[in-house]
Parts: sequence; C-alpha cells; structure tokens
Amino acid sequence: MSELTHFNASGEAHMVDVGDKAETVREAVTEGRIYMNPETLAKIMEGNHKKGDVLGIARVAGIMGAKKTPELIPLCHPILITNVELELTPEPEKNAVYCQAVVRCKGQTGVEMEALTAVQVALLTIYDMCKAVDRGMVIDGVGLMAKSGGKSGTWRRDGN
Repeated sequence: MSELTHFNASGEAHMVDVGDKAETVREAVTEGRIYMNPETLAKIMEGNHKKGDVLGIARVAGIMGAKKTPELIPLCHPILITNVELELTPEPEKNAVYCQAVVRCKGQTGVEMEALTAVQVALLTIYDMCKAVDRGMVIDGVGLMAKSGGKSGTWRRDGN
C-alpha cells in the first residue's frame, strides 16, 4: 500500500504537487443508493411529489457537486472536468434509488473525488426533497467502482 500523499515529511497537511505529472484522460465511476419507504419511492416514480421532479433536480445537483468539489474538499485540485454523466435509477424491489456517476477530465490528477461528490450530492438532494414525508431515508454504499488514467492506470473494485 502506498504512503498517504496529503502529508509532508513533518506530518502537516499539504496539497500534492501535480505539476510534473503527465496530462492524461482520466475517468472515475462511482455509485451509491438511498433507501426509503415504498410510498416515498412511489411518489418519486409517479412524478407527483409536490416539490417537483425529484430525480431531475438531483441529477443537476450531482453535476453541480462534481464541479464544486475543490471548494468543498480542502486539498482537492481545481480541475477542468470534460464530462459528468449521472444516472438515477429507481429500484422498487429494494425501495431505493441507485445513483451512478461517471466523471472525465484530461489533466494531471484524477476525478475520483468529483465523482464521489456527485453521487453524494445527488443522493442528499433526494433526501432534502423527500424528508418531509420520510425522515428515515438512508444513504449507503457510496464508493469508487473504477478509475482509469494517470500513472497508476486502471483500477476496478473487486467484482466489477
């Protein structure tokens, strides 16, 4: 396992210098779910939630979250994201909404944090829009599924 990179020799937090890294096409794929009462999911799927199109608003929020990541995570580099794809899929058999984000850039550092932030913000938006009818919703299973590009190359979570 590699050393933690966000600490200098004195143990102080610092931003990693990526200036000498090669610019490559990078991609990260992340996922997560929000579990809820069946009635809450039905309202989302029927599109009759009084706050509007829950999944459409959550999709835009997730994209915005990816773009704002360096403002939220102190040591993240601002990068030029070239694409964000965010899918929200109702899963009635699980009483959940599944979210997957794919984020791409051509740069000197990866987009894992942007993809993770996109999923979290999208799922938090669903929570926010539905909390009046279901405060017991749970966000779970948020994680990196795969990444590619850069010196470390391609990585996939076991089972993917």
